[in-house]
Amino acid sequence: MDNIVDNVEKTSYSVEELQEFKALILQKREEAVHNLEMLNQAVAGGENDVTDTAPTFKTLEEGSSVLSKEENSRLASRQQKFIKDLDAALIRIENRTYGICRVTGKLIPKERLMIVPHATTTVEGKMLEKKHR
Repeated sequence: MDNIVDNVEKTSYSVEELQEFKALILQKREEAVHNLEMLNQAVAGGENDVTDTAPTFKTLEEGSSVLSKEENSRLASRQQKFIKDLDAALIRIENRTYGICRVTGKLIPKERLMIVPHATTTVEGKMLEKKHR
Protein backbone atom coordinates (compact mmCIF):
# COMPACT_ATOMS: atom_id res chain seq x y z
CA MET A 1 0.00 0.00 0.00
CA ASP A 2 2.88 2.39 0.78
CA ASN A 3 4.19 1.95 -2.77
CA ILE A 4 0.92 3.23 -4.22
CA VAL A 5 1.07 6.36 -2.04
CA ASP A 6 4.76 6.90 -2.93
CA ASN A 7 3.99 6.72 -6.66
CA VAL A 8 1.21 9.32 -6.51
CA GLU A 9 2.58 12.68 -7.55
CA LYS A 10 2.02 15.42 -5.00
CA THR A 11 -0.21 18.20 -6.38
CA SER A 12 0.00 20.81 -3.60
CA TYR A 13 1.93 21.69 -0.48
CA SER A 14 0.61 20.96 3.00
CA VAL A 15 -0.59 23.72 5.31
CA GLU A 16 2.61 23.28 7.36
CA GLU A 17 4.80 23.62 4.26
CA LEU A 18 2.85 26.69 3.15
CA GLN A 19 3.44 28.27 6.57
CA GLU A 20 7.16 27.56 6.20
CA PHE A 21 7.16 29.29 2.82
CA LYS A 22 5.12 32.18 4.25
CA ALA A 23 7.71 32.75 7.00
CA LEU A 24 10.50 32.76 4.40
CA ILE A 25 8.61 35.18 2.14
CA LEU A 26 7.80 37.54 5.02
CA GLN A 27 11.48 37.59 5.99
CA LYS A 28 12.55 38.29 2.38
CA ARG A 29 9.86 40.98 2.11
CA GLU A 30 11.05 42.70 5.29
CA GLU A 31 14.63 42.76 3.95
CA ALA A 32 13.42 44.05 0.57
CA VAL A 33 11.40 46.86 2.18
CA HIS A 34 14.45 47.84 4.25
CA ASN A 35 16.66 47.85 1.13
CA LEU A 36 14.08 49.90 -0.77
CA GLU A 37 13.98 52.50 2.02
CA MET A 38 17.79 52.76 1.92
CA LEU A 39 17.78 53.14 -1.87
CA ASN A 40 15.07 55.80 -1.73
CA GLN A 41 17.09 57.71 0.86
CA ALA A 42 20.17 57.48 -1.36
CA VAL A 43 18.19 58.81 -4.34
CA ALA A 44 16.67 61.66 -2.29
CA GLY A 45 19.89 62.59 -0.47
CA GLY A 46 23.43 62.89 -1.72
CA GLU A 47 23.68 66.65 -2.08
CA ASN A 48 27.13 68.02 -2.87
CA ASP A 49 29.19 69.20 0.05
CA VAL A 50 29.37 73.03 0.33
CA THR A 51 32.99 72.92 1.47
CA ASP A 52 34.06 71.46 -1.88
CA THR A 53 34.81 74.48 -4.06
CA ALA A 54 37.25 72.98 -6.59
CA PRO A 55 35.33 73.19 -9.91
CA THR A 56 36.91 70.04 -11.41
CA PHE A 57 36.09 67.87 -8.43
CA LYS A 58 32.64 69.38 -8.17
CA THR A 59 31.87 68.51 -11.82
CA LEU A 60 33.17 64.96 -11.38
CA GLU A 61 31.18 64.51 -8.20
CA GLU A 62 28.00 65.82 -9.81
CA GLY A 63 28.42 63.42 -12.75
CA SER A 64 29.09 60.56 -10.38
CA SER A 65 26.15 61.58 -8.22
CA VAL A 66 23.78 61.56 -11.22
CA LEU A 67 24.96 58.10 -12.25
CA SER A 68 24.61 56.82 -8.69
CA LYS A 69 21.11 58.25 -8.43
CA GLU A 70 20.13 56.64 -11.75
CA GLU A 71 21.53 53.29 -10.63
CA ASN A 72 19.82 53.61 -7.24
CA SER A 73 16.55 54.44 -9.01
CA ARG A 74 16.88 51.30 -11.15
CA LEU A 75 17.67 49.21 -8.09
CA ALA A 76 14.73 50.76 -6.22
CA SER A 77 12.44 49.90 -9.13
CA ARG A 78 13.64 46.28 -9.07
CA GLN A 79 13.10 46.13 -5.29
CA GLN A 80 9.53 47.42 -5.75
CA LYS A 81 8.85 44.69 -8.32
CA PHE A 82 10.38 42.07 -6.00
CA ILE A 83 8.14 43.22 -3.12
CA LYS A 84 5.11 43.09 -5.45
CA ASP A 85 6.06 39.54 -6.51
CA LEU A 86 6.46 38.50 -2.86
CA ASP A 87 3.04 40.00 -2.05
CA ALA A 88 1.54 37.99 -4.92
CA ALA A 89 3.20 34.85 -3.53
CA LEU A 90 1.60 35.54 -0.13
CA ILE A 91 -1.81 35.77 -1.82
CA ARG A 92 -1.16 32.43 -3.57
CA ILE A 93 -0.35 30.91 -0.16
CA GLU A 94 -3.69 32.16 1.20
CA ASN A 95 -5.46 30.76 -1.89
CA ARG A 96 -3.56 27.45 -1.55
CA THR A 97 -2.29 27.79 -5.13
CA TYR A 98 1.28 28.56 -4.08
CA GLY A 99 3.93 26.32 -5.60
CA ILE A 100 1.83 25.18 -8.54
CA CYS A 101 3.41 25.97 -11.92
CA ARG A 102 1.18 28.28 -13.94
CA VAL A 103 2.44 26.69 -17.19
CA THR A 104 2.56 22.96 -16.49
CA GLY A 105 0.26 22.68 -13.46
CA LYS A 106 2.96 20.62 -11.74
CA LEU A 107 4.27 21.28 -8.25
CA ILE A 108 7.32 23.54 -8.22
CA PRO A 109 10.13 21.73 -6.34
CA LYS A 110 10.60 22.89 -2.77
CA GLU A 111 14.32 23.50 -3.42
CA ARG A 112 13.46 26.01 -6.17
CA LEU A 113 10.92 27.80 -3.97
CA MET A 114 13.43 28.07 -1.11
CA ILE A 115 15.81 29.91 -3.46
CA VAL A 116 13.17 31.84 -5.47
CA PRO A 117 10.11 31.96 -3.17
CA HIS A 118 8.12 34.08 -5.63
CA ALA A 119 8.59 31.61 -8.53
CA THR A 120 5.43 30.83 -10.48
CA THR A 121 6.88 28.22 -12.83
CA THR A 122 8.95 25.08 -12.71
CA VAL A 123 12.20 25.15 -14.69
CA GLU A 124 10.37 23.06 -17.29
CA GLY A 125 7.55 25.62 -17.42
CA LYS A 126 10.03 28.47 -17.82
CA MET A 127 11.69 26.66 -20.74
CA LEU A 128 8.31 26.08 -22.39
CA GLU A 129 7.48 29.79 -22.03
CA LYS A 130 10.77 30.80 -23.66
CA LYS A 131 10.20 28.30 -26.47
CA HIS A 132 6.78 29.84 -27.30
CA ARG A 133 7.93 33.46 -27.34
